[in-house]
Amino acid sequence: MKFKHLSLIILFSSVFFSLTINAQTKPERQWPGFRGYMASGVLDNANLPQSFDLNKMINIRWKVEIPGFGLSSPVIWDSKLFITTAISQADNSGFKPGIYGDISPVKDSSVHEWKVYCIDKNTGKMIWDRTSYKGIPKMKRHPKSTHANTSVATDGKYVVAFFGSEGLFCYDMSGNLLWQKSFGLLKSVFFMVKTAEWEFASSPIIYNGVLIIQCDVLENSFVAAYDVKTGKELWKTQRDEYPGWCTPNIYINAGKTYVALNGYKHRGGYDFQTGKEIWKMSGGGDIQIPTPVVGNDMIYFNSAHGRSSPIIAVKTNAVGDISLKDNETSNEYINWSLPRGGSYMHSLLLYKNHLYNVNWNGAFICLDPLTGKEIYNAKLGKTKSFIASPVASDGKIYIVDEVGTVYIIQDGDSFKLLAEIPLNDICMTAPAITDGMIIFRTQKYLVAAGKK
Repeated sequence: MKFKHLSLIILFSSVFFSLTINAQTKPERQWPGFRGYMASGVLDNANLPQSFDLNKMINIRWKVEIPGFGLSSPVIWDSKLFITTAISQADNSGFKPGIYGDISPVKDSSVHEWKVYCIDKNTGKMIWDRTSYKGIPKMKRHPKSTHANTSVATDGKYVVAFFGSEGLFCYDMSGNLLWQKSFGLLKSVFFMVKTAEWEFASSPIIYNGVLIIQCDVLENSFVAAYDVKTGKELWKTQRDEYPGWCTPNIYINAGKTYVALNGYKHRGGYDFQTGKEIWKMSGGGDIQIPTPVVGNDMIYFNSAHGRSSPIIAVKTNAVGDISLKDNETSNEYINWSLPRGGSYMHSLLLYKNHLYNVNWNGAFICLDPLTGKEIYNAKLGKTKSFIASPVASDGKIYIVDEVGTVYIIQDGDSFKLLAEIPLNDICMTAPAITDGMIIFRTQKYLVAAGKK
Protein backbone atom coordinates (compact mmCIF):
# COMPACT_ATOMS: atom_id res chain seq x y z
CA MET A 1 0.00 0.00 0.00
CA LYS A 2 2.84 2.35 0.88
CA PHE A 3 4.46 1.69 -2.49
CA LYS A 4 1.13 2.46 -4.21
CA HIS A 5 0.88 5.80 -2.40
CA LEU A 6 4.51 6.52 -3.21
CA SER A 7 3.89 5.75 -6.90
CA LEU A 8 0.90 8.11 -6.94
CA ILE A 9 2.95 10.87 -5.32
CA ILE A 10 5.73 10.40 -7.87
CA LEU A 11 3.17 10.39 -10.70
CA PHE A 12 1.43 13.57 -9.53
CA SER A 13 4.77 15.24 -8.90
CA SER A 14 5.92 14.37 -12.41
CA VAL A 15 2.71 15.72 -13.93
CA PHE A 16 2.95 18.94 -11.86
CA PHE A 17 6.63 19.37 -12.80
CA SER A 18 5.82 18.78 -16.47
CA LEU A 19 2.95 21.29 -16.40
CA THR A 20 5.16 23.84 -14.65
CA ILE A 21 7.97 23.44 -17.20
CA ASN A 22 5.48 23.66 -20.08
CA ALA A 23 3.94 26.81 -18.60
CA GLN A 24 7.36 28.37 -18.27
CA THR A 25 8.46 27.55 -21.79
CA LYS A 26 5.27 28.55 -23.61
CA PRO A 27 6.31 31.25 -26.12
CA GLU A 28 3.46 33.53 -25.03
CA ARG A 29 4.88 33.54 -21.47
CA GLN A 30 8.33 34.54 -22.73
CA TRP A 31 9.72 37.84 -23.99
CA PRO A 32 11.43 36.38 -27.11
CA GLY A 33 12.24 39.50 -29.12
CA PHE A 34 11.65 43.22 -29.43
CA ARG A 35 8.56 44.07 -27.34
CA GLY A 36 7.99 40.46 -26.33
CA TYR A 37 5.76 37.80 -27.80
CA MET A 38 4.58 38.82 -31.31
CA ALA A 39 5.91 42.33 -30.55
CA SER A 40 2.74 42.87 -28.52
CA GLY A 41 4.42 44.55 -25.56
CA VAL A 42 2.05 42.64 -23.25
CA LEU A 43 2.50 40.05 -20.51
CA ASP A 44 -0.39 39.67 -18.07
CA ASN A 45 -0.37 37.75 -14.77
CA ALA A 46 3.20 38.96 -14.19
CA ASN A 47 2.59 40.12 -10.60
CA LEU A 48 4.69 43.27 -10.89
CA PRO A 49 5.14 45.58 -7.90
CA GLN A 50 2.75 48.51 -7.56
CA SER A 51 5.76 50.80 -7.36
CA PHE A 52 9.53 50.76 -6.90
CA ASP A 53 12.25 53.17 -5.81
CA LEU A 54 15.81 53.08 -7.16
CA ASN A 55 17.08 55.64 -4.66
CA LYS A 56 15.95 53.55 -1.69
CA MET A 57 16.29 50.22 -3.54
CA ILE A 58 12.68 49.36 -2.74
CA ASN A 59 11.36 46.55 -4.98
CA ILE A 60 14.61 46.55 -6.94
CA ARG A 61 15.83 42.98 -7.50
CA TRP A 62 19.14 43.99 -9.03
CA LYS A 63 20.96 46.68 -11.00
CA VAL A 64 24.00 45.96 -13.18
CA GLU A 65 26.16 48.15 -15.37
CA ILE A 66 26.33 47.34 -19.09
CA PRO A 67 29.47 48.68 -20.81
CA GLY A 68 29.31 50.44 -24.17
CA PHE A 69 26.12 51.69 -25.78
CA GLY A 70 23.09 49.89 -27.12
CA LEU A 71 19.43 50.57 -27.80
CA SER A 72 18.44 46.91 -27.87
CA SER A 73 15.67 46.00 -25.45
CA PRO A 74 16.09 43.08 -23.03
CA VAL A 75 14.96 39.71 -24.40
CA ILE A 76 14.06 36.89 -21.99
CA TRP A 77 13.57 33.14 -22.22
CA ASP A 78 13.00 31.33 -18.90
CA SER A 79 15.82 32.45 -16.61
CA LYS A 80 18.09 33.85 -19.33
CA LEU A 81 18.11 37.50 -20.37
CA PHE A 82 19.88 38.67 -23.53
CA ILE A 83 21.16 42.15 -24.36
CA THR A 84 23.57 43.55 -26.94
CA THR A 85 26.05 46.40 -26.84
CA ALA A 86 28.83 47.98 -28.88
CA ILE A 87 31.92 48.95 -26.89
CA SER A 88 34.56 51.55 -27.75
CA GLN A 89 36.78 53.56 -25.45
CA ALA A 90 36.69 56.51 -27.87
CA ASP A 91 32.96 56.54 -28.67
CA ASN A 92 31.87 57.73 -25.25
CA SER A 93 29.67 60.76 -25.90
CA GLY A 94 26.51 58.80 -25.10
CA PHE A 95 23.05 59.71 -26.33
CA LYS A 96 21.82 63.20 -27.04
CA PRO A 97 18.28 63.34 -25.62
CA GLY A 98 15.65 65.94 -26.45
CA ILE A 99 13.68 67.10 -29.47
CA TYR A 100 15.96 68.58 -32.11
CA GLY A 101 16.52 68.50 -35.86
CA ASP A 102 20.20 67.54 -36.02
CA ILE A 103 20.56 64.82 -38.66
CA SER A 104 24.38 64.68 -38.70
CA PRO A 105 25.95 61.42 -37.52
CA VAL A 106 28.39 61.17 -34.61
CA LYS A 107 31.92 61.76 -35.86
CA ASP A 108 33.63 58.62 -34.65
CA SER A 109 35.70 56.01 -36.48
CA SER A 110 37.12 54.06 -33.56
CA VAL A 111 37.29 50.28 -33.23
CA HIS A 112 34.21 48.75 -31.58
CA GLU A 113 33.36 45.34 -30.16
CA TRP A 114 29.82 44.10 -30.85
CA LYS A 115 28.77 41.90 -27.95
CA VAL A 116 25.92 39.62 -26.93
CA TYR A 117 25.42 39.19 -23.17
CA CYS A 118 23.48 36.38 -21.51
CA ILE A 119 22.48 37.33 -17.96
CA ASP A 120 20.67 35.44 -15.20
CA LYS A 121 17.38 37.34 -14.97
CA ASN A 122 16.93 36.41 -11.31
CA THR A 123 20.29 37.68 -10.08
CA GLY A 124 21.71 39.98 -12.76
CA LYS A 125 24.87 37.88 -12.91
CA MET A 126 26.61 37.25 -16.22
CA ILE A 127 26.18 33.73 -17.62
CA TRP A 128 28.18 34.29 -20.82
CA ASP A 129 29.29 37.03 -23.18
CA ARG A 130 30.38 36.76 -26.78
CA THR A 131 32.10 39.17 -29.14
CA SER A 132 30.33 38.82 -32.48
CA TYR A 133 32.48 41.29 -34.38
CA LYS A 134 35.39 43.68 -33.81
CA GLY A 135 36.36 46.55 -36.09
CA ILE A 136 35.54 50.06 -37.24
CA PRO A 137 31.79 50.49 -37.78
CA LYS A 138 30.82 50.41 -41.44
CA MET A 139 28.05 52.94 -40.76
CA LYS A 140 28.04 55.94 -38.44
CA ARG A 141 25.33 56.47 -35.85
CA HIS A 142 22.77 59.21 -35.14
CA PRO A 143 23.23 61.10 -31.82
CA LYS A 144 20.16 59.19 -30.53
CA SER A 145 21.39 55.92 -32.03
CA THR A 146 24.08 53.33 -31.27
CA HIS A 147 25.89 50.58 -33.16
CA ALA A 148 23.80 47.97 -31.29
CA ASN A 149 20.19 49.04 -31.82
CA THR A 150 18.53 45.74 -32.64
CA SER A 151 17.16 43.38 -30.01
CA VAL A 152 18.06 39.71 -30.33
CA ALA A 153 15.46 37.05 -31.16
CA THR A 154 15.26 33.71 -29.38
CA ASP A 155 13.00 30.65 -29.39
CA GLY A 156 14.59 28.95 -26.39
CA LYS A 157 17.00 26.99 -28.60
CA TYR A 158 18.74 29.68 -30.61
CA VAL A 159 19.69 33.32 -30.05
CA VAL A 160 20.10 35.54 -33.12
CA ALA A 161 21.76 38.96 -33.09
CA PHE A 162 21.65 41.21 -36.14
CA PHE A 163 24.26 43.97 -36.20
CA GLY A 164 23.44 45.32 -39.66
CA SER A 165 26.56 45.81 -41.80
CA GLU A 166 28.60 43.87 -39.22
CA GLY A 167 26.56 40.73 -39.79
CA LEU A 168 23.98 38.25 -38.54
CA PHE A 169 25.03 35.82 -35.78
CA CYS A 170 23.26 32.74 -34.42
CA TYR A 171 24.21 31.18 -31.06
CA ASP A 172 22.82 28.31 -29.06
CA MET A 173 21.59 29.00 -25.52
CA SER A 174 25.05 28.19 -24.15
CA GLY A 175 26.70 30.85 -26.29
CA ASN A 176 28.22 28.61 -28.97
CA LEU A 177 28.32 30.32 -32.39
CA LEU A 178 26.41 28.09 -34.83
CA TRP A 179 26.47 30.20 -38.00
CA GLN A 180 26.86 33.75 -39.24
CA LYS A 181 26.14 35.75 -42.39
CA SER A 182 27.33 39.00 -43.91
CA PHE A 183 25.19 41.17 -46.18
CA GLY A 184 27.88 43.70 -46.94
CA LEU A 185 27.22 47.39 -46.42
CA LEU A 186 23.60 48.04 -45.39
CA LYS A 187 23.17 51.77 -45.93
CA SER A 188 20.86 52.88 -43.13
CA VAL A 189 20.71 56.56 -43.99
CA PHE A 190 18.17 59.36 -44.37
CA PHE A 191 17.02 58.91 -47.97
CA MET A 192 17.12 62.66 -48.68
CA VAL A 193 20.62 63.20 -47.24
CA LYS A 194 22.86 60.22 -47.90
CA THR A 195 25.57 61.50 -45.54
CA ALA A 196 23.08 61.28 -42.65
CA GLU A 197 24.12 57.80 -41.49
CA TRP A 198 21.92 56.62 -38.61
CA GLU A 199 22.83 52.89 -38.22
CA PHE A 200 20.73 49.77 -38.61
CA ALA A 201 17.81 49.08 -36.25
CA SER A 202 15.49 46.37 -37.61
CA SER A 203 15.39 43.49 -35.13
CA PRO A 204 15.10 39.87 -36.31
CA ILE A 205 12.17 37.64 -35.36
CA ILE A 206 11.88 33.84 -35.06
CA TYR A 207 8.65 31.98 -35.75
CA ASN A 208 8.23 28.19 -36.03
CA GLY A 209 11.94 27.65 -36.62
CA VAL A 210 12.20 30.38 -39.27
CA LEU A 211 14.22 33.56 -38.88
CA ILE A 212 12.83 36.67 -40.61
CA ILE A 213 14.82 39.84 -41.26
CA GLN A 214 13.71 43.14 -42.81
CA CYS A 215 16.41 45.20 -44.52
CA ASP A 216 15.06 48.47 -45.84
CA VAL A 217 18.18 50.38 -46.85
CA LEU A 218 19.34 52.85 -49.50
CA GLU A 219 20.19 50.16 -52.06
CA ASN A 220 18.69 46.70 -52.62
CA SER A 221 16.09 46.56 -49.83
CA PHE A 222 14.73 43.08 -49.07
CA VAL A 223 12.91 40.79 -46.66
CA ALA A 224 14.29 37.28 -46.17
CA ALA A 225 13.70 34.02 -44.31
CA TYR A 226 16.30 31.55 -43.00
CA ASP A 227 16.25 28.19 -41.27
CA VAL A 228 17.26 29.31 -37.79
CA LYS A 229 19.00 25.99 -37.08
CA THR A 230 21.30 26.01 -40.11
CA GLY A 231 21.20 29.53 -41.55
CA LYS A 232 19.99 28.17 -44.91
CA GLU A 233 18.15 30.79 -46.95
CA LEU A 234 14.54 29.78 -47.51
CA TRP A 235 13.52 32.81 -49.56
CA LYS A 236 14.49 36.40 -50.23
CA THR A 237 12.17 39.03 -51.71
CA GLN A 238 13.35 42.39 -53.02
CA ARG A 239 11.55 45.55 -51.90
CA ASP A 240 11.23 48.97 -53.51
CA GLU A 241 11.59 50.95 -50.30
CA TYR A 242 13.36 53.88 -48.67
CA PRO A 243 15.68 53.19 -45.72
CA GLY A 244 13.67 52.26 -42.64
CA TRP A 245 14.15 50.95 -39.13
CA CYS A 246 11.10 48.69 -38.69
CA THR A 247 10.96 45.23 -37.13
CA PRO A 248 8.66 42.74 -38.94
CA ASN A 249 5.80 40.83 -37.36
CA ILE A 250 3.67 37.72 -38.00
CA TYR A 251 -0.06 37.50 -38.65
CA ILE A 252 -2.45 34.63 -39.37
CA ASN A 253 -5.38 34.59 -41.80
CA ALA A 254 -7.57 31.59 -42.60
CA GLY A 255 -5.01 29.26 -41.03
CA LYS A 256 -2.08 30.58 -43.11
CA THR A 257 0.89 32.49 -41.78
CA TYR A 258 2.12 35.79 -43.21
CA VAL A 259 4.81 38.38 -42.54
CA ALA A 260 3.76 42.01 -42.00
CA LEU A 261 6.20 44.83 -42.80
CA ASN A 262 5.77 48.51 -42.11
CA GLY A 263 6.99 50.90 -44.78
CA TYR A 264 6.43 54.10 -46.72
CA LYS A 265 6.62 53.16 -50.39
CA HIS A 266 6.03 49.48 -49.69
CA ARG A 267 4.08 48.57 -46.57
CA GLY A 268 2.86 45.01 -47.08
CA GLY A 269 2.19 41.38 -46.31
CA TYR A 270 4.21 38.38 -47.50
CA ASP A 271 3.60 34.64 -47.56
CA PHE A 272 5.55 33.12 -44.67
CA GLN A 273 6.39 29.95 -46.65
CA THR A 274 7.41 31.47 -49.98
CA GLY A 275 8.05 35.20 -49.52
CA LYS A 276 5.45 36.02 -52.19
CA GLU A 277 3.93 39.47 -51.81
CA ILE A 278 0.24 39.19 -50.83
CA TRP A 279 -0.71 42.85 -50.48
CA LYS A 280 0.96 46.24 -50.51
CA MET A 281 0.21 49.91 -49.96
CA SER A 282 2.09 53.18 -49.99
CA GLY A 283 1.79 56.36 -47.94
CA GLY A 284 2.49 57.48 -44.41
CA GLY A 285 5.57 58.82 -42.70
CA ASP A 286 8.55 58.66 -45.05
CA ILE A 287 11.00 57.53 -42.34
CA GLN A 288 9.38 54.32 -41.16
CA ILE A 289 10.28 53.00 -37.69
CA PRO A 290 7.34 51.48 -35.71
CA THR A 291 6.65 47.74 -35.72
CA PRO A 292 3.16 46.61 -36.83
CA VAL A 293 0.99 45.02 -34.12
CA VAL A 294 -1.70 42.41 -34.67
CA GLY A 295 -5.14 41.75 -33.19
CA ASN A 296 -8.90 41.77 -33.92
CA ASP A 297 -8.16 40.29 -37.38
CA MET A 298 -6.27 43.48 -38.19
CA ILE A 299 -2.69 44.69 -38.52
CA TYR A 300 -2.13 48.12 -36.97
CA PHE A 301 0.48 50.41 -38.53
CA ASN A 302 1.95 53.61 -37.12
CA SER A 303 4.21 56.18 -38.79
CA ALA A 304 4.97 59.88 -38.90
CA HIS A 305 7.50 61.94 -40.80
CA GLY A 306 7.22 64.57 -43.47
CA ARG A 307 3.69 65.62 -44.35
CA SER A 308 1.91 62.50 -43.14
CA SER A 309 1.35 60.80 -39.77
CA PRO A 310 -1.33 58.12 -40.15
CA ILE A 311 -2.48 55.21 -38.03
CA ILE A 312 -3.84 52.46 -40.29
CA ALA A 313 -5.84 49.30 -39.49
CA VAL A 314 -5.42 46.75 -42.31
CA LYS A 315 -7.58 43.63 -42.41
CA THR A 316 -5.64 40.36 -42.27
CA ASN A 317 -7.42 39.10 -45.41
CA ALA A 318 -5.95 41.95 -47.51
CA VAL A 319 -4.76 41.15 -51.05
CA GLY A 320 -3.42 43.24 -53.93
CA ASP A 321 -2.67 46.96 -53.89
CA ILE A 322 -4.76 48.42 -51.08
CA SER A 323 -3.33 51.96 -51.14
CA LEU A 324 -5.82 54.63 -50.10
CA LYS A 325 -6.92 57.14 -52.70
CA ASP A 326 -6.94 60.87 -52.00
CA ASN A 327 -9.37 61.75 -49.18
CA GLU A 328 -10.06 58.07 -48.45
CA THR A 329 -9.69 56.75 -44.89
CA SER A 330 -10.94 53.20 -45.55
CA ASN A 331 -11.54 50.74 -48.35
CA GLU A 332 -12.27 47.04 -48.82
CA TYR A 333 -9.17 45.97 -46.90
CA ILE A 334 -8.45 48.98 -44.69
CA ASN A 335 -10.94 48.95 -41.84
CA TRP A 336 -10.08 52.49 -40.72
CA SER A 337 -7.28 55.01 -40.76
CA LEU A 338 -6.52 58.34 -39.14
CA PRO A 339 -4.71 60.73 -41.49
CA ARG A 340 -2.94 62.43 -38.57
CA GLY A 341 -1.95 61.43 -35.04
CA GLY A 342 0.58 58.71 -35.75
CA SER A 343 3.96 58.50 -34.05
CA TYR A 344 7.44 58.73 -35.58
CA MET A 345 9.19 56.36 -33.18
CA HIS A 346 6.64 54.35 -31.22
CA SER A 347 5.04 51.01 -31.92
CA LEU A 348 1.37 50.96 -30.98
CA LEU A 349 0.13 49.09 -27.91
CA LEU A 350 -3.01 46.99 -28.39
CA TYR A 351 -4.18 46.10 -24.90
CA LYS A 352 -7.56 44.56 -24.15
CA ASN A 353 -10.13 46.96 -25.66
CA HIS A 354 -7.80 49.89 -26.25
CA LEU A 355 -5.18 50.94 -28.78
CA TYR A 356 -2.57 53.24 -27.22
CA ASN A 357 -0.15 55.55 -28.97
CA VAL A 358 2.66 57.69 -27.58
CA ASN A 359 4.10 60.66 -29.43
CA TRP A 360 7.55 62.17 -29.25
CA ASN A 361 6.31 65.14 -27.17
CA GLY A 362 4.52 62.98 -24.60
CA ALA A 363 1.04 63.09 -26.16
CA PHE A 364 -0.71 59.89 -25.05
CA ILE A 365 -3.68 58.83 -27.13
CA CYS A 366 -6.21 56.07 -26.45
CA LEU A 367 -8.27 54.81 -29.41
CA ASP A 368 -11.02 52.28 -30.00
CA PRO A 369 -9.10 49.57 -31.95
CA LEU A 370 -12.21 48.53 -33.91
CA THR A 371 -13.17 51.99 -35.19
CA GLY A 372 -10.20 54.31 -34.60
CA LYS A 373 -12.44 56.64 -32.57
CA GLU A 374 -10.50 58.64 -29.97
CA ILE A 375 -11.35 57.69 -26.39
CA TYR A 376 -9.05 60.23 -24.75
CA ASN A 377 -5.97 62.33 -25.38
CA ALA A 378 -3.62 63.17 -22.51
CA LYS A 379 -0.16 64.64 -21.99
CA LEU A 380 2.74 63.00 -20.14
CA GLY A 381 5.59 64.98 -18.60
CA LYS A 382 6.20 68.63 -19.32
CA THR A 383 8.90 69.37 -21.89
CA LYS A 384 10.43 65.88 -21.93
CA SER A 385 10.74 63.77 -25.08
CA PHE A 386 9.79 60.13 -25.59
CA ILE A 387 11.25 57.40 -27.80
CA ALA A 388 10.62 54.07 -26.01
CA SER A 389 7.49 52.15 -27.02
CA PRO A 390 4.91 51.37 -24.30
CA VAL A 391 4.32 47.97 -22.70
CA ALA A 392 1.53 46.61 -20.48
CA SER A 393 0.83 44.12 -17.71
CA ASP A 394 -2.12 43.41 -15.40
CA GLY A 395 -4.12 46.49 -16.31
CA LYS A 396 -1.21 48.93 -16.25
CA ILE A 397 0.63 50.73 -19.07
CA TYR A 398 4.36 51.46 -18.67
CA ILE A 399 5.96 54.32 -20.61
CA VAL A 400 9.48 55.73 -20.17
CA ASP A 401 10.66 59.16 -21.30
CA GLU A 402 14.18 59.94 -22.47
CA VAL A 403 15.40 61.29 -19.15
CA GLY A 404 14.35 58.04 -17.49
CA THR A 405 10.97 58.75 -15.86
CA VAL A 406 8.65 55.73 -15.79
CA TYR A 407 4.97 56.62 -16.11
CA ILE A 408 2.50 53.97 -14.92
CA ILE A 409 -1.01 54.49 -16.29
CA GLN A 410 -4.22 52.61 -15.54
CA ASP A 411 -5.78 50.86 -18.54
CA GLY A 412 -9.29 52.17 -19.11
CA ASP A 413 -11.60 54.62 -20.82
CA SER A 414 -10.21 57.62 -18.94
CA PHE A 415 -6.66 58.76 -18.25
CA LYS A 416 -5.39 57.85 -14.77
CA LEU A 417 -1.71 58.31 -13.94
CA LEU A 418 -0.75 55.95 -11.11
CA ALA A 419 2.94 56.79 -10.62
CA GLU A 420 5.98 58.63 -11.93
CA ILE A 421 9.25 56.89 -11.03
CA PRO A 422 12.76 58.12 -11.90
CA LEU A 423 15.36 55.68 -13.23
CA ASN A 424 18.11 58.30 -12.74
CA ASP A 425 19.57 57.68 -16.20
CA ILE A 426 18.69 58.32 -19.84
CA CYS A 427 16.33 55.68 -21.23
CA MET A 428 15.37 55.20 -24.88
CA THR A 429 14.35 51.52 -24.98
CA ALA A 430 11.16 49.59 -24.30
CA PRO A 431 11.31 47.59 -21.05
CA ALA A 432 10.84 43.81 -20.89
CA ILE A 433 8.33 42.04 -18.68
CA THR A 434 8.77 38.61 -17.15
CA ASP A 435 7.13 36.79 -14.25
CA GLY A 436 7.55 39.02 -11.21
CA MET A 437 9.80 41.62 -12.86
CA ILE A 438 9.92 44.51 -15.30
CA ILE A 439 13.42 45.16 -16.61
CA PHE A 440 14.62 48.52 -17.93
CA ARG A 441 17.66 49.18 -20.07
CA THR A 442 19.06 52.67 -19.52
CA GLN A 443 22.13 54.28 -21.06
CA LYS A 444 24.41 52.66 -18.47
CA TYR A 445 22.45 50.00 -16.62
CA LEU A 446 20.01 47.12 -16.60
CA VAL A 447 17.52 47.54 -13.77
CA ALA A 448 15.16 44.76 -12.61
CA ALA A 449 12.16 45.99 -10.62
CA GLY A 450 10.28 43.28 -8.77
CA LYS A 451 9.00 42.24 -5.38
CA LYS A 452 11.83 40.96 -3.19
